[in-house]
Amino acid sequence: MRDVAIIGVGMTSFGELWNQGIRDIFAEAALNAMKDAGVTKLDSMYVGAMSSGLYAGQEHIASVMADYIGQRGVPSTRVESACASGGLAVKSAFIEVASGMSDIVLAGGVEKMWDADDGSAILATASDQEWEAYHGVTFPGLYAMMARVYMDRYGLTREELARIPVKAHRHAINNPNAQYPHPMTIETVLKSSMVADPLRLMDCSPITDGAACVILCPLDRAGEFTKNPVKIKAIGAATGPIALHDHKDLTRLDAVHSSAQRAYNMAGVGPGDIDFVEVHDCFSIAEILVAEVLGFFEYGTGGKAIAEGQATYGGKIVINPSGGLKAKGHPVGATGVAQIIEATEQLQHRAGKRQIENAKLGLTQNMGGSGGSSIVHILEAV
Repeated sequence: MRDVAIIGVGMTSFGELWNQGIRDIFAEAALNAMKDAGVTKLDSMYVGAMSSGLYAGQEHIASVMADYIGQRGVPSTRVESACASGGLAVKSAFIEVASGMSDIVLAGGVEKMWDADDGSAILATASDQEWEAYHGVTFPGLYAMMARVYMDRYGLTREELARIPVKAHRHAINNPNAQYPHPMTIETVLKSSMVADPLRLMDCSPITDGAACVILCPLDRAGEFTKNPVKIKAIGAATGPIALHDHKDLTRLDAVHSSAQRAYNMAGVGPGDIDFVEVHDCFSIAEILVAEVLGFFEYGTGGKAIAEGQATYGGKIVINPSGGLKAKGHPVGATGVAQIIEATEQLQHRAGKRQIENAKLGLTQNMGGSGGSSIVHILEAV
């Protein structure tokens, strides 16, 4: 199996992109990635999207996107795993390059969420239809149950939980592609509308349009395209129960644990070797649960540690330097690829004011539903 490198990245701004269609925003990200890599022809491509048919009325997007970016005839595949679709697209591209089947492969993700009339109903298709969605249980409701159990068991206060979105927005200030690059106070979080007790509006990631793409090639060819390739050192993926009631423990995400252990084992590293991490913080509580499962904090301590500043610059580890899903935005099909882009730019030392000093090893964690699927990438500066 060949080593694989990232040689180019491209993404759109995240937000309400009313003047562009789904193919337009994907093309913008894809062509920017190809320009960054200095390539004009692809051997293959993968497109991550959760629900382009329901959101934008367009299925068969693998063919649409290949044609629209001038790659007609190139094999193109759509990848779907709810909010982990983008991360799985990168994994698929990695396997194709590593196997020797192709040399220059694009992995991208896209979602045009603001075009839909009922985004909540579309997101609910990633939950268990018979046991959750049919009975009106939403994703905020599912994560609220996780939060309530965690808070009752470990004593996390509502004010401590509010510090997580505050941190996210503080990081996003320096991200030019972020949907909400502005500061937020604890008071703003606590006074925002109740969505599902104890989660308020400012605990929830937003509805977002956006696209993100990366270009992969064999590591031994990366020098042809860039002076700063980033190696994909390891990938771990796993699935778990979709229905929350099938989880053994509402504060433990088994799929995240399995995917992380596979990635750590493949890379030959542990949590203490990681310099920064992009996690799937779809809700404030998710950042805590994921950070603990990844091994950065002991179970039951992550919430207070993050509230005390251990997950930002100068702390134990920087979590979500991009601003995360909460402030950067969450176009579900593109999120996993955007995480990879943040890690790549950090490792190439071109992250601007959000640059982490001496960053050499980064981790991204992308998750579908309430832990039904998870993928972890470990990236290394070469």
